[in-house]
Amino acid sequence: MKDDILSTAANLFLNLGFKGVTMDDIAHEMGISKKTIYEHYDHKTELVQEVSFYLLNQIFEGVNAIIKQNKNPIEELYDIKKYVLQHLKGEKSSAVQQLQKYYPKIYKEIHLKQFSNMQSCVCVNLTRGIEQGLFRKNLEVDFISRIYFIGITGLKDVSIFSATEFPPAALHEQYLEYHLRGIVTSKGREILLQLINVNQDL
Repeated sequence: MKDDILSTAANLFLNLGFKGVTMDDIAHEMGISKKTIYEHYDHKTELVQEVSFYLLNQIFEGVNAIIKQNKNPIEELYDIKKYVLQHLKGEKSSAVQQLQKYYPKIYKEIHLKQFSNMQSCVCVNLTRGIEQGLFRKNLEVDFISRIYFIGITGLKDVSIFSATEFPPAALHEQYLEYHLRGIVTSKGREILLQLINVNQDL
């Protein structure tokens, strides 16, 4: 039952935001009493925290599965972008903004864990790209990985990138191209242009 509550709550929070969804909404969606939810979670904040880490860990698992496929680093980044957007339903910024505003402590914990994991993955990606001659040899890997993280998380700021002007899928596509064009070699650019053309045809 606890897993069902977690899965249902995660889906509702992603679609409607952390603030707008109540324990009553979750109980109604599941066809159970609110009392049943409180048997597993003492309060909504506890559920929000567990859902947040549940979603983040799912993303980590999916990303790690993609990395294990050992594709070239450029294609790997495109596959990760696609997976994250699909898994988080377009990564609706409203849920992220509400988590940051109404649950700042949880948001900070999530943000730090996301940074630690993502920086590690990006550093490995950059190093592999350099070794394969796809990325420039003179890159400052630690610096680039941090800048990439700042950019990815910054895309969620609706005060800068409103969803109506910048649809999430297109925005992430543009940012990934922006990131890669700045670091690829001529060899890497050939692969990048192929992937850009493929994505434009989808």
